Amino acid sequence: MSERRGPRAQSLIALCVAGVVLFNFPLLAVWGQGATVFGLPLLPVALFGIWAALIAILAWVSERGGG
Repeated sequence: MSERRGPRAQSLIALCVAGVVLFNFPLLAVWGQGATVFGLPLLPVALFGIWAALIAILAWVSERGGG
């Protein structure tokens, strides 16, 4: 009997879909406004924050395993 290790395919697919939705045009247009965060433009801060969050969630899902 082999024990399955690693994240489930459904988790990875959901994470990929979330990334596509978050990096899609409508949300990028919202963050493209002239607002700033600590003096930095909102768009690059949002892109980096989403990217970092997706990586952190992927690491958490991968470490948690398949079951």
